Amino acid sequence: MLTDSHCHLASHRFAPEEIPEILSRAREVGVTRVITLVTRLEDLHANLAIAQDPAVHTCIGIHPCDVHQAPDDACAQLAAFTADPRVCAIGETGLDYYHPAPEGWSEEKYRDRQRQFLRQHFDLAAAASLNIVIHTRDQEGSDSFEDALAIYQEYHDSVRAVFHCFIGPWENARRVLDLGGLVSFGGVATFKSAHQVRETARQCPAGSFMIETDAPYLAPEPYRGKRNEPSFIRKTAEQLAALRGESLDTLAKHSTQTSERFFRLRQNSI
Repeated sequence: MLTDSHCHLASHRFAPEEIPEILSRAREVGVTRVITLVTRLEDLHANLAIAQDPAVHTCIGIHPCDVHQAPDDACAQLAAFTADPRVCAIGETGLDYYHPAPEGWSEEKYRDRQRQFLRQHFDLAAAASLNIVIHTRDQEGSDSFEDALAIYQEYHDSVRAVFHCFIGPWENARRVLDLGGLVSFGGVATFKSAHQVRETARQCPAGSFMIETDAPYLAPEPYRGKRNEPSFIRKTAEQLAALRGESLDTLAKHSTQTSERFFRLRQNSI
């Protein structure tokens, strides 16, 4: 009973005809639900089509690395789909200070547009009574996390956020939890060199985190470097359970219940 709380099944790295087989492999290892995320308007309908499967749900948003290509009314266009039963949250949105500004953009203007879009996503989530999925990434330091957390603080009374693919220290995770938010752990938590995130995952209370693949990216050990997919979440779950000193069944149960509450999932499985 595992839930992959974050993947990108409409990625160009997955051929549409592969999706049934990918979901079948996930089912074989105990994955019962999958959340696939929109990152730009162009992949909205592809994700909605995949979510025709009753156990696949989608989140709709504009990834921070795509804000320079998105129209100013992108969130208004997304608003037309928030009542669709296949849509379970807003995102992936957030702040990415890792990648340099695209050609023709200064770093200041690029980051400012990301922050504007993040606030627009929060407004959209609040209006639709949905929660939100946040991405942060830095070359060094934690500026994107700090800026995103400050914006979340403005909205935490009306919207709950998950900081996905969390790799920060326990102190930062606790700040998210203190606002009523969640964190989510992916394949990085299986890397032996990722001491910080492994300690964070060990300390997070049950009910405060979800697990994810971020497929097709960041495959866990022993698949590191390969194309990731939802079935690989079992390896992450096994290693997190061992790290935390609990059974796989226990981890699967509380992380799936956390996902069900956050995404308000209908009762179906793949």
